[in-house]
Amino acid sequence: MTQANAILGLLAQTSIHAGTGSTTGVIDLPIQREGHNGYPCIFGSSMKGALRTRAESQYGEDNDSVKFVFGPDTNNASDHAGAIMVSDARLLLLPIRSLTSQFKWVTCPAVLKRYQNDAQRFGMNLTFAIPTVTDTATTTPALVPQQPANAKLFLEEYRFDTNLRDLTDIIDAIASLMRVDDAKPVLQEQLVIVSNDMFAHLCQHATPVNAHIAIDSEKKTVLKGQLWYEETLPPETLLYVGLSANSVRKPKTETVDLSKDESAQWVLNAVTGLFADKPWLQVGGNETVGMGWCAVTTVAGGK
Repeated sequence: MTQANAILGLLAQTSIHAGTGSTTGVIDLPIQREGHNGYPCIFGSSMKGALRTRAESQYGEDNDSVKFVFGPDTNNASDHAGAIMVSDARLLLLPIRSLTSQFKWVTCPAVLKRYQNDAQRFGMNLTFAIPTVTDTATTTPALVPQQPANAKLFLEEYRFDTNLRDLTDIIDAIASLMRVDDAKPVLQEQLVIVSNDMFAHLCQHATPVNAHIAIDSEKKTVLKGQLWYEETLPPETLLYVGLSANSVRKPKTETVDLSKDESAQWVLNAVTGLFADKPWLQVGGNETVGMGWCAVTTVAGGK
């Protein structure tokens, strides 16, 4: 079966809360994370729902570009499956506050290697070399393409010893996912590669947590018990989503219209075409308070 593939780059323009529901921990409403490494992510089911919502608003709920691409509505779900497969939105760059600059885009060798493997799975060939970064008992190194003035870098409360490296190939690969005109020179200034262990630690402890309250509209005081803490992904976070399209799956009872293009490429174009003129997508919760907006970039894959 021939598949058509693409990768969507999602650059957060507002905070994102793709949650897992309430918990009994310190954070009442945590974000979605990968179970084995704790990296923030957005599950494929959430991404597919966001894409379907966008398609319904643009094409109409009963349009073929919704029904055959994403599958029929819930009442008719057994008729046939959709033809688009949507992966989890995986983390590539996490913005971390810094004492020495506005912020830094931080990643690690494991994340870069995984992106390289994912790109290969979707028919793309990214040949950049994966650097090695290893913490020691006395040093915490960080690879940078541009040396800071004092050769020291501060991320959150940690100090790093910077090592200058040529990261041009990595920057080129990452910049292709970012809807930013000056992505390459900005990454040249702000990209940092830390060790896998340090990146996992930052993913767990450097995401914003905000306190929320509910106000009594008459007394203008906080309602009893109405204080909760909500975790988010910060603006400037970069994630990527893989898309794989099959040809349209139709029930046997439905007449086949030979005049229509129902190939895998048509299915993929129905999704990527959503962002041709309006390259933004809302994902996660709290849409009514402006959260979840991402700038979308499409990178074509192979078959």
